[in-house]
Amino acid sequence: MKKKFLVTGGAGFIGSAVVRKLIHETSHQVLVVDKLTYAGNLESLSSVDGHPRYRFVRADVADRRMFDVVKEFAPDVIMHLAAESHVDRSIDGPAEFIKANVHGTFTMLQAALAYWRALSPSRQDNFHFHHISTDEVFGSLGPGGLFTETSPYDPRSPYSASKAAADHFVRAWHYTYGLPTLVTNCSNNYGPYHFPEKLIPLTILNALEGKPLPLYGRGENVRDWLFVEDHADALILVAENGKIGESYNIGGWNERKNIDVVRAICTLVDEMSPNLAIGRRENLISFVPDRPGHDMRYAIDASKIERELGWRPAQTFETGLAKTVSWYLNNRAWWERVRSGIYGGGRLGILT
Repeated sequence: MKKKFLVTGGAGFIGSAVVRKLIHETSHQVLVVDKLTYAGNLESLSSVDGHPRYRFVRADVADRRMFDVVKEFAPDVIMHLAAESHVDRSIDGPAEFIKANVHGTFTMLQAALAYWRALSPSRQDNFHFHHISTDEVFGSLGPGGLFTETSPYDPRSPYSASKAAADHFVRAWHYTYGLPTLVTNCSNNYGPYHFPEKLIPLTILNALEGKPLPLYGRGENVRDWLFVEDHADALILVAENGKIGESYNIGGWNERKNIDVVRAICTLVDEMSPNLAIGRRENLISFVPDRPGHDMRYAIDASKIERELGWRPAQTFETGLAKTVSWYLNNRAWWERVRSGIYGGGRLGILT
């Protein structure tokens, strides 16, 4: 059944992966709404630009203009991905995260509620608001255990606190006002078009250029890694078939210590782009003081979405990482334009 998807943050890393799949692999119509901040990049949507089922509007989700945007497009699904997402940036400037992630989600919920209430009963039954969130809202795990959909919230950074607040608002709008909502919480994403302030793309690019590879602490922090294309598949599946009022954890079943992730990248870069002047990239690893409030371990239990909707990640960490390194090697023009602009690869999130 053809539907109309309004995707906020659709020019971002995860959002653009969702939009490319919606246009290339479904018959759905898509409106992307994006503010085009530092992490939003229309080049990530170049493959769908000009497609008859794709439209783009530059707008801030925290602006009341969204009421008109939603009403005019008349979506069947709102996929809300627009967010400030980098922990280090949230330490440097938490106010932006409150505005984008909390106030922006509130505005989108109000716009969705006003639109939904004006629909006919049959159209109301076919509408929902899908909020995309993170496993970081659950806090930090010890050496054992996994985050489930019922894990208590325990955010530790301004970023995760802002996303936790947004999650709670979405559920409150469902229970208080009856708005049909879905929530998904994902583990760490990686893959093509990833803004190069995050661990994996930053390490790839620094390794290519022979620059130091900084690791927080001793690199012992553990993350569960999810290839972005797998995440996009899961999000579309939830949007099409998820049960209203439910939440779904989406993870890659790929726990790795940060030090092991960096070493794996070094090996791949050495194989794909050897450089005698640089030598073995692993020798570039340098340990730097840990960031404030750095969670030790995240790990997602993704059994619910497999059991109820039949989703499992297609990529292992090894296959996904190889695809990612290869993409950055073959798309130098994309990341060079990013790095020549507002982010040059320096460290963020240092308390002063």
